[in-house]
Amino acid sequence: MPDVAEVVARRLSEAGCRLAFGIPGGEVLHLIDALERAGIRFVLCKHENAGGFMAEGAFHATGAPAVLVATLGPGVANLVNVVANAHQDRVPMIVLTGCIDAADAVGYTHQIFDHRAVLTPVTKASFSLVPEAAAAMIDKALAIAGDARPGPVHLDLPMRVAKAAASGPLPRRVRPAPAAPALGPDLEAARALLRDARRPIAVGGLDLLLQPGAAANAAAFLERFEIPLITTYKAKGVLPERHPLALGAAGLSPQADAILLPLLRASDCILLLGYDPIEMRAGWRDPWPQGAPVVELVAQPNTHYVHQVRHSFVGDIAAGLDALGAGIVRSGPWPAGEIEAAKAALVAAFPRTEEWGPAAVIDTVRRVWPEDGVATVDTGAHRILLSQIWPCARPGRLLQSTGLCTMGCALPLAIGYSLAAGGEPVLACTGDAGLEMVLGELATARDLELPVIVLVFVDGALALIERKQRMGQYPCHGVTFGTTDFAAVAQALGGTGVTVTDREALASAIAEGRRRRGFTVIACPIGERPYDGRF
Repeated sequence: MPDVAEVVARRLSEAGCRLAFGIPGGEVLHLIDALERAGIRFVLCKHENAGGFMAEGAFHATGAPAVLVATLGPGVANLVNVVANAHQDRVPMIVLTGCIDAADAVGYTHQIFDHRAVLTPVTKASFSLVPEAAAAMIDKALAIAGDARPGPVHLDLPMRVAKAAASGPLPRRVRPAPAAPALGPDLEAARALLRDARRPIAVGGLDLLLQPGAAANAAAFLERFEIPLITTYKAKGVLPERHPLALGAAGLSPQADAILLPLLRASDCILLLGYDPIEMRAGWRDPWPQGAPVVELVAQPNTHYVHQVRHSFVGDIAAGLDALGAGIVRSGPWPAGEIEAAKAALVAAFPRTEEWGPAAVIDTVRRVWPEDGVATVDTGAHRILLSQIWPCARPGRLLQSTGLCTMGCALPLAIGYSLAAGGEPVLACTGDAGLEMVLGELATARDLELPVIVLVFVDGALALIERKQRMGQYPCHGVTFGTTDFAAVAQALGGTGVTVTDREALASAIAEGRRRRGFTVIACPIGERPYDGRF
């Protein structure tokens, strides 16, 4: 009879998991051994928080749930940020933590605190495994983690329980069937809005990427009805962003909002397709008048109250679009050329013709990076600018933290994706402060021999916060710092490092990094206050 750790490992393997990330401790050694025997490679990182982002990167590469492992005490405390990120960024993640047995905890205090009490607020569920129901509990954890609105589920595994025989029955695993909108007056009213619309517009969000077939179905629907699309940053590429109907991404740029939000207010049919407003800034609270002609197709009911709609359909978005558009014919594009004018205004709002600076860096790299290549971007001023002007040919090509917006994610996301994708080159775009948070993970990239290229925007400041201090007429305290020689750091950690100050040298460094086995750091000094007036 298999023990509990074996049951957990086998079920994760059945779910497609082939990688687990973390840092071992005595309390999880039996679990790690079980994972390895089940065909799940345990990957050592330098910090549990980074390990969680590596696990997320692997999820984006394979579609299998992310797996993060930590030992008790400081191991669990270290992973709280990345688990909260998985919760807000809708990442299906199984968080496995070791703990001492309940009987021992009665008379022992070293490194002991209530793991479940700490993690419950930032997970969808938290369980303490027991031998009699281990199979059902890991199956339930996977079901909850991967349901209509994915997220992290925590399993605490006491040491004796990990080795105990799993005696409970195997659960019956049934996936729910896709749900389309029910026939009735609400659907007919929504169909009438679409049929009669002269200025329809759509906003696409993360749910399109999480439901099989939803993104492709949405793209076909938008082309069929000639409906322009705005996306959140996570949904970039649902329509190729060079497409005439693609208005690019919105979320954090007031300059983009000034162009895009008036289109929503002028529309006579707004379609929200898998739109989760957790990615959006405050300007997207109640972005249209009360009672506006808004139809949403989403994975879960609207209880966020960030906006309200006239018609809401919860379930399978692809099936919902089929029902919404069945038999309808509508005429042509917006009548006065408003979409073409908005696209031109967006290009003018984010110029990229400068000789050198952050836009020049982004423009140069986008020109030489493969159109379908994967990139990650860290949180900071550079992310806002990059997300506005980096076109994606299809969804899931630009990975970032958009719900929690946490720093230090770009490098580990790139490591996890590259490893799970068999060593595919991945570009990690980061600020200097963000990279300094996770410098140790360059050694992880070295040990894994991954072709990760780290592009560093070097300005010696927390640029976004420094800008907000000036806008609020505060003195600039605690936002500037010294300059690190990132090229030298890369060399010291076993990689290749270079500093570039022009477009030609940058393009050459990117091309060489793609051919290299091992990681490359490309430092791009961009001067002081380089983002003023940019977004």
